[in-house]
Amino acid sequence: MSNKRKQFAVIGLGVFGSTIASSLAKMGYEVLAVDRDITCVERIANTVTKAVQADATDINELRSLGIGEFDTVIVAIGNHLEESMLSVMNVKELGVPYVLAKAKNKQFMQILLKIGADRVVRSEKEMGERVAKSLVRKNIIDIIEVDNDYSIIEMKAPASWIGKTLKTLNVRSAYKMNILAIRYANQEKLVLSVDPNYVIEDGDHFLVLGETEAVEKYDYLIEK
Repeated sequence: MSNKRKQFAVIGLGVFGSTIASSLAKMGYEVLAVDRDITCVERIANTVTKAVQADATDINELRSLGIGEFDTVIVAIGNHLEESMLSVMNVKELGVPYVLAKAKNKQFMQILLKIGADRVVRSEKEMGERVAKSLVRKNIIDIIEVDNDYSIIEMKAPASWIGKTLKTLNVRSAYKMNILAIRYANQEKLVLSVDPNYVIEDGDHFLVLGETEAVEKYDYLIEK
């Protein structure tokens, strides 16, 4: 696969869809925003790469937009099951590798998964922001929020760290994170005593405590 940045399309521009579209666009990703309501389209037009009025239940309209060329499509219709189902089916038929859909309840969620959605979520604005971040994470494996500002994060060693020591990197100052433990490449056990002079290898995982916003921002801005 090429090193080009991911391209996203968001179908349905309610609170959830517009939040994801705006968040991804602010992170520098190409975003196509689609809705059948021109008011919703116009509201987000200046935020995303391109915003168009289209009916996602019509596969020919989606084909004309080049939906099949996108890495990820978010079907954020949610409240209208038939429309959401048709949109998911159309997007999958056009060859999109990863489709995330929104559902208003558990029953809708199960149906959308059965017809091909890769992931289904139930949420609004807050989840929209979290999903946008999760879609572009490069090295973060897991994240547990301690409070509104700090999280404990398991992350793969970024490529820029390989061959360097923690002492040289000065992680606490440069990245606003404290190393709690390390899981050496190809090992399951976490080691709590981390030697600052250890030379980091490809495949090492770190458990860190850091400012959530700073760590996530660093993660989605770096290259793999």
